[in-house]
Amino acid sequence: MNVVIIQPPLVQLNTAYPSGAYLASFFRQSGNNVKWYDLSIQLFSRIFCKKGLETLFAASEQNALAIAHRAQESGDMATSSNLYRYLSQKDTWTQWIDSIVAILGDGGISGRELCHRFIFSPHAPRGNRMDSYLENLDHEPSVDDARFLASLALADLADYITVAFDNEFALVRYGESLAISETSFSDIEKGIHSPVLEFFYKPLLHDSFDTLCYDVDDSKLLVCISVPFPGTFTAALVTAQYFRQKYEDNAFIVMGGGFVNTELRDTEEFQLASFIDAISYDRGYGSYRALFQSGLLAKGACVEEGQTPLYKTRLFGRTSGSQNLPVIVAPAEDVRDLQEFENSKTAEIVPDYSDIDFSKYPRMTDDTNPMQRIWSDGTWIKAYLAHGCYWHQCAFCDVTLDYVASYRMTHVQNLFYGLKEQSVRHGIYGIHFVDEAMPPKAMEQFAFLNAQSGNVLSFWGNIRFEKVFTRDIADFLSYGGLIGVSGGIEIATGAGLNDIHKGTDINAIVNACCAFKEAGILVHAYMIYGYWNESAQDLINSMETLRQFYEAGLLDSSFWHKFTLTRHSRIYKEWKEGKHPELKPVIPKNSGLFAKNGLHFEGEQKSQKFGNGLNAALNAWMHGQSLDAPVGSWFSFKTPRPTISGDYIAKAIESYEKQRDSQYKSHVQIEKCWWLAGLPVLANGGTLTWTYMQEPIAVSLEGKFSPLVPIIPQLMRLILLLKPECTDREKSVQQVKDFISENVSLKALILQFFQKLRGKGLVQLKCC
Repeated sequence: MNVVIIQPPLVQLNTAYPSGAYLASFFRQSGNNVKWYDLSIQLFSRIFCKKGLETLFAASEQNALAIAHRAQESGDMATSSNLYRYLSQKDTWTQWIDSIVAILGDGGISGRELCHRFIFSPHAPRGNRMDSYLENLDHEPSVDDARFLASLALADLADYITVAFDNEFALVRYGESLAISETSFSDIEKGIHSPVLEFFYKPLLHDSFDTLCYDVDDSKLLVCISVPFPGTFTAALVTAQYFRQKYEDNAFIVMGGGFVNTELRDTEEFQLASFIDAISYDRGYGSYRALFQSGLLAKGACVEEGQTPLYKTRLFGRTSGSQNLPVIVAPAEDVRDLQEFENSKTAEIVPDYSDIDFSKYPRMTDDTNPMQRIWSDGTWIKAYLAHGCYWHQCAFCDVTLDYVASYRMTHVQNLFYGLKEQSVRHGIYGIHFVDEAMPPKAMEQFAFLNAQSGNVLSFWGNIRFEKVFTRDIADFLSYGGLIGVSGGIEIATGAGLNDIHKGTDINAIVNACCAFKEAGILVHAYMIYGYWNESAQDLINSMETLRQFYEAGLLDSSFWHKFTLTRHSRIYKEWKEGKHPELKPVIPKNSGLFAKNGLHFEGEQKSQKFGNGLNAALNAWMHGQSLDAPVGSWFSFKTPRPTISGDYIAKAIESYEKQRDSQYKSHVQIEKCWWLAGLPVLANGGTLTWTYMQEPIAVSLEGKFSPLVPIIPQLMRLILLLKPECTDREKSVQQVKDFISENVSLKALILQFFQKLRGKGLVQLKCC
């Protein structure tokens, strides 16, 4: 069977979204002919090129002039002059755009040599964002600033597109939300005629697929369209419309992805049936197996009106009748078989990126903060260590849905070697794990396999800040390639963490952050404000705690999200059970509402006024500024004073350090020890010296340890057997233990010496 997988625009620009990689792998395992198209990056390339900008300016110039004239008449000189500036520079932008993209890319054109001219030439294009960046530099511009400037150049052009050409456009659309807007499908459908889609995306579809021939003699062409975010939905409709018109009933069109799973869970929108044949929920593997077994993919097959569903949460299709009513397609097996099949596939599938040309993806650089840059500055291969969340109890989260609730581990060894093979093939050695929360044990196993394989990969992803992340495991993960973690604090107060069922506390969060930062791992925290039961005092206390995290150097970056109530959250489920009387959801009156997961609630607007101050403070703290300013000073209105002490986090750090040092003094178990440093060298004067985590280490062998001097060279060579790179771990541990047993008179002293090495290159994990 021929399968086409499509990612419609626009998602994150620096790498491919992973859903297509997982589906491609699944279908290829079944012997299908599969082609995956990332039309998100292709649309970007079509707009941001010489021909694209020529088309853009030709199509938008008159509208831009009209907007500029109206702005000038109303006294808005900034908008007017800015638009005139774009039009005046249109030829310059057109001339430079390929060079700008090359500076950010890794394609056939070397962008490095272009940086000099782009920075210093008075003939290079400039926009407001670029000007602001150059004006605020604390040093003379250099070629090292070129990638920042090129990233801002694209943002400047995107601003022009939004104002003068298509007000629905943004470089990345995933932040949009249809969830709690009073939007009907008819309103959304109007968007398929937006200028960007008409002038750029529809021609892209024709150029990509008009000349392709698929054999549909025996079966239909299966078209799978991923809709991860609300902002990709309109383009997904355009994609479906194209294939419906080109192939008519010879194509079977399915839509799935994150937006479908959350917002269209209970959809009864009949108009969808004129675009697609089916919706695939959750991971999709069971849905597609049911589809294959249904016979609906045979040429000429159709769903009969009135077909009786057996299992109503997987597929829904259009009929060939005049009414085009949605019909549920039933899986051929019972629910248990379906779950077992999905779980087995979840464990074994390695995402397949063989269709992706990573050189086409720009590495955007829009912030000097190292953790903020990690999301866009680098072309990461995306994968997950586990499907779902191993905690899945947070009150604000969609804990009743499969992507959170159905926690299933992957086969980590199989995943590692599959990702390593693809990294070598593509020349991309960074892995971004997109788990809801990476399981600590899986992280440990991945780091070990990476260390054994020469530490070729770097990886990062989401975690839960909890007590399992000790200094020992943080050091081990850092050694094995972990470079950054992002995790939810959400509300940085003890009572608040309990209210949202976070399952952790401030001390555990501080302990994890301390361990990661000491191990050289970047740390990002997600914050949420505007909870249903949050007072101004709660928010100010949370903000003050976050400030102290930054003051202590425990965080590199953060982001404040506004709380959204969803139908699939734990808090909403509990509200329906009669709990939380203070929560008062506002049920939409519009029966034609399309996306139905998000809900309003009474009082949600009262926290809106805090948004600007929270973000301004956070932006300063992330760049090491204004850390001593009172948190209330960031707001233009009066706020309560924090009721937490000024040394709240400092005391938690002291507690962490005592706990860490106590662990270092505990009895050493050789079978659980790992040596992460190089070979210690015996220097003059009876001192062992080496470097660990870029710090010089010296351990004197005088006094108590002087009896070890004769055996130190042999002992130090044996300690290298405890490095993760050693292939036969069991044999290596036994050799070290045998040596200690052979020197029975020195056994206690040797173990004390090992204890002395804790935190200086020797870590002891609870499990090995």
